[in-house]
Amino acid sequence: MPATPTTDPLQRERDHLAASRSALRAMREDVQSLDLRDVTGTWVSAAVLQNQIEARIAALADLSHTPLFFGRLDYLHAISEELSEGGGGENFYIGRRHVHDADGDPMVIDWRAPVSQPFYRATRTEPLDVERRRRFGYTAGELTAYEDEHLSDPAEADSASALLAAEIEKPRVGPMRDIVATIQPEQDEIVRSDVTGTICVQGAPGTGKTAVGLHRVAYLLYAHRERLARTGTLVIGPNNAFLSYIEQVLPALGELDVAQATVQQLVGHVEVRGEDDPQAARLKGDARMAEVLRRAVRAGIALPTEPCVVVRGSRRWRVQAHELAAIIEELKGREVRYGAARDALPQRIAHTVLLKMEQSGEAPDDRVQDAVARNAAVKAVAKECWPAVDPAKLVLRLLSDPEFLAACAEGVLTPEEQQAVLWPKPGRSVKTARWTQADAVLVDEATDLVQRTPSLGHVVLDEAQDLSPMQYRAVGRRCTTGSATVLGDLAQGTTPWATASWPDALRHLGKPDAHVEELTKGFRVPEEVIAYASRLLPAIAPGLAPATSVRDAPGSLTIRRLPDGEAVPAVLAACREALEHEGSTGLIAADARIPALAEALTAAGLPYLSPGAETSAEARLTLVPASLAKGLEYDYVVLDEPAAVVAGEPDERTGLRRLYVALTRAVSGLTVLHGEPLPAQLH
Repeated sequence: MPATPTTDPLQRERDHLAASRSALRAMREDVQSLDLRDVTGTWVSAAVLQNQIEARIAALADLSHTPLFFGRLDYLHAISEELSEGGGGENFYIGRRHVHDADGDPMVIDWRAPVSQPFYRATRTEPLDVERRRRFGYTAGELTAYEDEHLSDPAEADSASALLAAEIEKPRVGPMRDIVATIQPEQDEIVRSDVTGTICVQGAPGTGKTAVGLHRVAYLLYAHRERLARTGTLVIGPNNAFLSYIEQVLPALGELDVAQATVQQLVGHVEVRGEDDPQAARLKGDARMAEVLRRAVRAGIALPTEPCVVVRGSRRWRVQAHELAAIIEELKGREVRYGAARDALPQRIAHTVLLKMEQSGEAPDDRVQDAVARNAAVKAVAKECWPAVDPAKLVLRLLSDPEFLAACAEGVLTPEEQQAVLWPKPGRSVKTARWTQADAVLVDEATDLVQRTPSLGHVVLDEAQDLSPMQYRAVGRRCTTGSATVLGDLAQGTTPWATASWPDALRHLGKPDAHVEELTKGFRVPEEVIAYASRLLPAIAPGLAPATSVRDAPGSLTIRRLPDGEAVPAVLAACREALEHEGSTGLIAADARIPALAEALTAAGLPYLSPGAETSAEARLTLVPASLAKGLEYDYVVLDEPAAVVAGEPDERTGLRRLYVALTRAVSGLTVLHGEPLPAQLH
């Protein structure tokens, strides 16, 4: 006897969730049951197919902690077959992936599908044919509530979504979550931008720029799957702690094949064991070093003084020195990669020999030209006139040999600047040299001058404001034929070479025509906290508009002046107070104060984690050096001694920017503890 349909709307939605999960399991089981034993083809094609099936099985995993759908759209009119992914009805459940039943009818629509877009864009002034938008609330994976907006009903007043606010304010436990249920219209516009264009997002703290960049990757992989599967995608972050924090976002959206790396990992041609002083680091990151390196790579090219004589059988063919020089000058003028030109030189000489053979009445073919190109005399000329270049050895010489550097940097760097970039002690070998991070980027530039760097289809570059011009060039080489999403905040630049303007940065990236979007509406940081931090903006980024927040949370900011000698006890008390609340707590302090605080936490029996580590019920406190706080977020933040954060940087402006970062990591509450006077800008 069939079950009687329930009249309880919430129960009907729970029933649909259960049916959708059952359908997703069936989809996964269908893939798992595929038998490849009788598949014809080579073992290579069978292996590729097996890998594709395994990837599909992984993508269809039902993540119990992640709601399968988070919203529903009820359209006024039927949606076309094309836009509805095969569904002809007017009600669509919007979720993280597509789920269909045994007949192929959709039960959940992927949030990236065109029919899902009104979930993020529809308003009462522009309802986009949506009659009702329903949001769902979940507790511990169970559907517990729903909330409706009747967008086509003029009688219903505008009101803030309680479920939307609850989702935004949900405690931060573990790595960064996706924001697919809370994407705002201005964010959605960036997410769905065309794959062929590069976009730069200037975003104040809490505006969701990182999440927007990650969701843009997920959207592009959905809309241009074949193209990006062939060319590849990459997310670049500032450090491993940041990458660990964001690593679960894309898998939660069903995207498992997006690589992640730091800039230093991209340019890992040499082992970094040294550190530059700020002036040397700034100069090595200057875009002028690209011209110095170009000259250095070509410094060994020489014009011949003797002819090249090729012996074939009883005949001798002579290519005069001036003919060889003309070939070399022509290759130099073409500005092709050094290695490609070096490979082409023997063929060019051989072609000249073939012309002489033809003029004498012979009829040589391509096989003869290849044989001449391999002739010992031709190879000797190529080796002498266009010698092989090892990029690491070249940079080693450039930074160790004052005369070589002076010859390559003449008219580009002043003598004082040349002296600043030279190593204090000359490097003896590539393996033993004390390479710095800036040196590694120079080696990468030299490597590209010798051999072109392969290009990816799309690159997301986060915290871009901290990159030097040479680092931008290194990233740009990875997307010369693709596009990029550049994310950053000029107010948070804390390196000696921090980005001054996005047009300059995009020019160094090789994307001067990129579109710049600015996000100023915050969703993460409470209004009281962001307003306090924004007092620093006139000093650190006078051209930027202060951010606002949609979250008014009175009492979210606490500032305590501490008597002498009470700093450590006060920090411990503030951490215990924060841990009384649900969610994560971050204790942020100047790098120099971290060892003492770590010792105090251990002595007090307060377990703590390092940045990027996943929190648990036993450990919800993270001890964060101020230098690693960028990009991270915690429900509650205890900020220890702001003056020490400022003093830990080379100059006051950089220190105030580092403080701005530390002040804007809190989602629910910020406690500032200080014994020394606060910076004047915060008064």
